[in-house]
Amino acid sequence: MICKIKKNVIPLFLMSIIPIVNVFYAILNNSNRKVYTLVTEFDKAMPFIAAFSVPYMIWYPFIIICLIYMCFRNRNLYYKSLSAIVISLITSYIIFFFFQTTVPRPEVVGNDIFKSIVKFIYNTDNPYNCFPSIHVITTYIIMRNMLNHEIKNSRIINIFVLILGILIIISTEFIKQHVLFDIIFAIILGEGIYNMINYYGLEMIKKCQQKKYLLLMMKKKLGI
Repeated sequence: MICKIKKNVIPLFLMSIIPIVNVFYAILNNSNRKVYTLVTEFDKAMPFIAAFSVPYMIWYPFIIICLIYMCFRNRNLYYKSLSAIVISLITSYIIFFFFQTTVPRPEVVGNDIFKSIVKFIYNTDNPYNCFPSIHVITTYIIMRNMLNHEIKNSRIINIFVLILGILIIISTEFIKQHVLFDIIFAIILGEGIYNMINYYGLEMIKKCQQKKYLLLMMKKKLGI
């Protein structure tokens, strides 16, 4: 019984690394350093759509639920996803320190449910730490792993993850939390980290298999 609890609880407990690392987000989320803006004509042409505040907020449970799901469904993908997310956060915070950016926010007029959510987001998050987008890079990493053929999801789950992931990513633009370059760079960085984790993970598996093979051959030679 104790072994079973350890088998499930300890891996899930590793998720606590994320909020620990996130302490640096609050420390860096200010204009104490030189601040740049990456706003383009494309961003100016994009409308402000308050309704996208819903998928933006869904990002929080989306990441947590998907990680828990992978932990029980495919432990290997869970560790890869968690490692990739932590690395992406640390990388982003280093970028924030040396290259702080901001996104101009529109004046939100009205008190309907969607605009109230936007106001809540604006009040709880300063308009800095934008490049790359944390929402986008973590969502992209989760999508890449959740849609991995190794996990063998049903088509419904894959479609749900794909649609919700895309909505979360584009929501960052429509509620004016991020600009196009924040999104593009986050996806490129996320893809790079995803491939790095998969490559080194595969290399580690190969090395372990080689060690097991060599050990087996030595035992055979020694007649053990």
